Amino acid sequence: MQSLKFLLRTACALIVPGLLFALGLNAAAQQSLTWDQVKTKFEASNPALKADADNVDEMRAEEITAYLRPNPQFGLTVDGTQIAPHDGVWQPFSGTFEVPSISYLHERDHKRELRLQSAQEGTAITESQHEDLKRNLEFTLRSAFVQTLEAKNVLQLAQADLDYYDKIIAISQDRFKAGDLAQIDLDRIELLRVQYEAELQTAIVNLRTTKIQLLQLLNDQTPVAQFDVTGPFDFSETLQPLDSFHQIALANRPDLQAALQTIEQSVTNHKLAVANGSTDPTFGAWYTQNASTNNPNATQTLGFSVNIPLRIFDRNQGEKQRTQIDIDRSRQAGEAVRAQVFSDVDTAYAEVESNIELLKPYKAQYNDQALRVRDTVTYAWQHGGASLMDFLNAQSDYRQVQLAYVQLIGAYLTAAAQLNMAVGQEVIQ
Repeated sequence: MQSLKFLLRTACALIVPGLLFALGLNAAAQQSLTWDQVKTKFEASNPALKADADNVDEMRAEEITAYLRPNPQFGLTVDGTQIAPHDGVWQPFSGTFEVPSISYLHERDHKRELRLQSAQEGTAITESQHEDLKRNLEFTLRSAFVQTLEAKNVLQLAQADLDYYDKIIAISQDRFKAGDLAQIDLDRIELLRVQYEAELQTAIVNLRTTKIQLLQLLNDQTPVAQFDVTGPFDFSETLQPLDSFHQIALANRPDLQAALQTIEQSVTNHKLAVANGSTDPTFGAWYTQNASTNNPNATQTLGFSVNIPLRIFDRNQGEKQRTQIDIDRSRQAGEAVRAQVFSDVDTAYAEVESNIELLKPYKAQYNDQALRVRDTVTYAWQHGGASLMDFLNAQSDYRQVQLAYVQLIGAYLTAAAQLNMAVGQEVIQ
């Protein structure tokens, strides 16, 4: 039994440090990306963002279509062709004459200008929606970035705990050899190492998983072992007043900008509907070369016409009414988005504020207390002044406090990213 446990401890002592050493070599050979570098890389390579940017370009192309003039119409009339011989002579084309003509639809009441204005406002809406997509995707990116930093800190904590516990095992073995520790107590101490090993392996897997998620968002095929990120993993105790975040959000939220631009486009579309209800004349002209019955010498003539539709029944009444209703709908939708902006900011602000209040006592008191209790109880246990259960509990409490502190910082940074998303810009780094 003793030899089996010795072999297991020896194998773990060789494998785990070797794995961490290999990870350390890879980390030394790789370049750690900061948040700004990750964001720049994301904006340049994320396929969903690039596809949506093409949608903006498509809308700009529609502006060209909206401002095009109507094409002129060309016609050719051929008449006077004989269908029977005259005096026994067949001359079918001798009396044929051609009438080329051209006509053009003249659009009144600034229809082209209004179509262009509506198309340009549609492009502006699409650009704002693109920025809104970017805002949401960057929150997902920032969350993945924070999770990676958190996983790195949890891994460092797990490795530090294992290293510390290995020292405890070494001291316990010396005490056992000196007859100062019972075999059952040594067995319990050595068996507890399995938990530390499991936590370390879980931390390694979690770190790889978060890196894979981050690489997916970056559309990057870099091997996980050669990819790393770096950045501050801490919190700030200061927070601006809530009203300042409200004002920033009202000025920067792209979805709110899109809602306001939609109202403007609705007004323009109503003006266009009114203009489309007006009459557009078609001007035409033609040329002929034939004998005039009134003037035998006039073989060439010009003609001119104006075609004016009589809009007695169809005056575009339906579109006028629909676009008028659409203005009110757009305004109501804008108010809904505005209310959502305030709700998002208030919720994210409360989350950040709560995390700060939870983190303050950890930084000021709990971390130091947990370390002091662990070291004091460990010293007392080594000198027979504390029980094994007291020692194990103190060690467990220390790990829980340290892990909770790391997780709270990760929660704070995620909440800060959510607040940044709620206001539409990075107000908390």
